[in-house]
Amino acid sequence: MSRLTKILLWLLASLLILIAAAVIFILTFDWNRAKPWINERVSTAIGREFAIDGNLSLHWQRAGTDATPGAAPPGFWARWVPWPRLQAEDIRVGNPPTFSSAGQMATVRLVSFTLNPLPLLVHKISLPSLEVQAPSVSLLRNRQAVNNWTFASNNSAPSAWQLSLGRISLSQGKLALDDAVQKINIKADIDTLDPDKEKLYGLGWKLGGTFNGAPVSGQGKAGGVLSLQDLQQPYPLQAQVKVGKTSIGIQGTLTKPAELAALDLRLSVAGASMGNLYPLTGILLPETPPFATEGHLLGKIGESGSQWHYQDFSGKVGDSDLNGSLDYVTGGARPQLTGALTSNVLRFDDLAPLIGADSNAEKAQRGAEERQPGNKVLPVKTFSTEAWGALDADVRFTGKRIVRQKDLPITDLQAHLILKDKVLSLDPLNFGMAGGNLRSTIRLDGQAAQMKSELKLAARNLKIQKLYPQLDASRTSFGEINGDARLSATGNSVAAMLGSANGEVKTLVNKGAISKFLLEAAGLNVGNVVISKLFGDKEVKLNCLAGDLPVQDGVMQVKTLLLDTEDALIVVDGDIDMKRELLDLNVHPRSKGLRIISLRSPLYVKGSFKDPDVGVNKGVLALRAGGAVALGLLAPVTAILPLINVDGDQKADCDHLLEEVKKAPQAPPPGKSASGKVAPKK
Repeated sequence: MSRLTKILLWLLASLLILIAAAVIFILTFDWNRAKPWINERVSTAIGREFAIDGNLSLHWQRAGTDATPGAAPPGFWARWVPWPRLQAEDIRVGNPPTFSSAGQMATVRLVSFTLNPLPLLVHKISLPSLEVQAPSVSLLRNRQAVNNWTFASNNSAPSAWQLSLGRISLSQGKLALDDAVQKINIKADIDTLDPDKEKLYGLGWKLGGTFNGAPVSGQGKAGGVLSLQDLQQPYPLQAQVKVGKTSIGIQGTLTKPAELAALDLRLSVAGASMGNLYPLTGILLPETPPFATEGHLLGKIGESGSQWHYQDFSGKVGDSDLNGSLDYVTGGARPQLTGALTSNVLRFDDLAPLIGADSNAEKAQRGAEERQPGNKVLPVKTFSTEAWGALDADVRFTGKRIVRQKDLPITDLQAHLILKDKVLSLDPLNFGMAGGNLRSTIRLDGQAAQMKSELKLAARNLKIQKLYPQLDASRTSFGEINGDARLSATGNSVAAMLGSANGEVKTLVNKGAISKFLLEAAGLNVGNVVISKLFGDKEVKLNCLAGDLPVQDGVMQVKTLLLDTEDALIVVDGDIDMKRELLDLNVHPRSKGLRIISLRSPLYVKGSFKDPDVGVNKGVLALRAGGAVALGLLAPVTAILPLINVDGDQKADCDHLLEEVKKAPQAPPPGKSASGKVAPKK
């Protein structure tokens, strides 16, 4: 045997001895002796205390034993390399100094994971399986937005190592979240389900606590083993959660959980108001009556954003039905909400919460904090424009039939809502009603602290007979209502906007009839009293009614308001103060022809919107009564002369009034009065 051969044999033998010694060392080494070194290195890396207080052991197993189902089998060389399985007991992770008094951030009874050693050569930590038993995690965030789940490190450079995790198995877990910023305080328990009773689900969970002061409760189920890499294996989910008066239910699957690449759920949501969903979802929705919807939710989350599709949902909002589809996309400057909604039967009263016009009892039912003052008619609900910057929206709504208690025949509603850069537009907001239509455009600019608003409205050919079809034909007005309005204002409620409004309102009713019975059916109590005092309870032929009402700084001035009937010409003057909700109107009737009438004196309409007062001008009435007494002393026959109007035939120029009404109303820019000056601050 040559010398070179001997040297090679000795080298090979030495190498085998070293390998055998290394294997023997690894197999017999007490890994608990390495705990101090591991604890120190991990504590330094995460910037807080880390400790393994229990046993630390290492076992070896055949390659691929814990491979992810569906994953490719290990290669030829990998099959010959044993895989280590590390097991650590009683692990604890401390809190940062800010939360040192809160105890431990996390404790775990047992962590066991398998390591694929070959990827270590390319700086990749591959854990085919991870088992966690009895973890307890407490997440904290204080009012200064400092939290305990952000780990500090002395090394700010990105790590050259990558982590690849295959499967996670979790049992007997506890999770607590105390977030002072979002006002969340909840606790959840997670445990393994009985495999004999549950074939699809392996884990069950329950939670309880509070969110924004509202009670939170819920329970659900999930798959027993979470596969993070198998693209074909959907992970089952089921949950029912209640937050205050809002209930959320889901059932479906999650595919590729590591990236949340495909979420396919059946989602049901019910609550006191859709507006209550904003803190939960970040999606701005309007205030509504109690609602319930159910539909198909699809979600995809990518590196640059997420896409959510709530498809073909249906439900109820108050007593109205609602169905359609909504898409929510993130990744741009702001999230974008788009969609189309339809209501086949829309109850008019269900729209009241949009502007706070529902009753205080209904406000309390949907959890609203504001209350309408008892002496106010105009809604004082404040629109919170801060949330308008949370997203942009482009949603179309169609109401195919609208009903209310008095069966107002609105045949349809078409609305196109656009929210962009905190500017909300309804363009258009159109009602088809009473054989005519009511077209409007509303623009609300929420960029400033005091919202700026603009309204354009046009009413055309609204037939009074169709407005009140329940009236007897012999008493029904056959006239039509036409009108135009253009207003601008500042303020964050309907009351504030009308109280600062500037612009003009014009209206015309022609060729019809008017009666106390009609006004009573319409709910126009003030008009009902006025007509009763002027004409009694009879139907009066109406030639026309025309109004030209300029508005300045919240006060509607009666420039022209005239009723031309077969009996009299009625002129109204005065003003309506929408800021203080006060009426100050005078009604001047003038008889046509030589007719004896019953003390037809001027009337007044005064008082608040809530409790108006209609009466006879007592000063003029006293003068007439005094004149009658004086004349009665001379000749009883002449006593009725002061009660006879002899104004002669008076006829309103309806054609001229119509031309005036046809002129488009004008409104200054929001924040300026009709004179062009800056409106005074309210």
